[in-house]
Amino acid sequence: MLDIRRQSAEVRTGIVGTGFIGRIHARAVRQAGARLVGVAGADRDDAIRGAEAVGAEKAFDSAEELIGSGLIDVLHVCTPNHLHAPIALKALDAGLAVICEKPLATDAATAALMAERAHDTGAVAAVPFVYRFHPMVREARARLAGLGRISLVQGGYLQDWLLESSDDNWRIDPAKGGPGRTIGDIGSHWFDLVEFVTGDRITRVCAQTAVTVADRASGPVLTEDLATVQFTTASGALGTVCVSQVAAGRKNRLFLEVSAATGSLAFDQENPEQLWLGGRSGSQALVRDPKTLSPEALRYAPLPAGHPQGFHDCFNAFVDDTYAAIRGEHREGLPTFQDGARAAHLTDAALRSAHEGRWVPC
Repeated sequence: MLDIRRQSAEVRTGIVGTGFIGRIHARAVRQAGARLVGVAGADRDDAIRGAEAVGAEKAFDSAEELIGSGLIDVLHVCTPNHLHAPIALKALDAGLAVICEKPLATDAATAALMAERAHDTGAVAAVPFVYRFHPMVREARARLAGLGRISLVQGGYLQDWLLESSDDNWRIDPAKGGPGRTIGDIGSHWFDLVEFVTGDRITRVCAQTAVTVADRASGPVLTEDLATVQFTTASGALGTVCVSQVAAGRKNRLFLEVSAATGSLAFDQENPEQLWLGGRSGSQALVRDPKTLSPEALRYAPLPAGHPQGFHDCFNAFVDDTYAAIRGEHREGLPTFQDGARAAHLTDAALRSAHEGRWVPC
């Protein structure tokens, strides 16, 4: 087993991928105080432009060159989905820590292989399920533990960025994005969040999918625009979720509500400074305030009350925790390749359920 923990506090970083999410990663790398050594892109020119945009020290001709350079400790994989597995596996085999975007792979079997390889090498391998890092999500998790048996879990993840036929993206191509577009892209976030917050595992699913925009500029659409999924959990709770990338007016609404024996709670990612708490005698909106948060949430709330935190803060906290793990420290709730493989397994089960028209165990 390789031990990639470093004696130096400096973490040397490389990024593969120069698009929007690669820039988000680069920003978090700088915030963590790491050294952004290099960037690789689709080709040399793309890498040069990407390196200049994020302030990296060097542009590399390929992911393979960056991995084999001996200049980095951790690789961020920010490419289209079909490239996640080959690049991440090469990095793990080279003894690097890896942060790989979700979905971890385009199929559950490959994602499981990646999780197994990370375990076998002993490498720190993390997936940016960054909604775990909202302080009010950590508060929800802490409070839910004292509310008794969970009976109902409901919610959704709604976007509208693919509403029009003129909207197009590589994710629509199943060869690049995978067979489950909306479930794999945003449903994976929701599945991870519900199991993280509740500590309860989904045990079977019954799903429906639909293609509402059948043709786009790139041609006929083969992957789903939206899906609804019913499920049950190991503790016996019932659940339902709706995910859509064609919900007009909804930009990034990830919503989760959990009902338990003595109370309920709800979190809305578009209003992340509040946590709704419900009880038989009344309800309240708990506002993020470091003075009143649980210890689990407090470490992710560096700003005083009234100074809103958001997506960048979550991403910064995720990368910071991953780099702490690389240095040999423990960070509770760090999403690993095992969690990425779990989300891929649930995606696969939901797609199989929709295709076969039946409940599928998972």
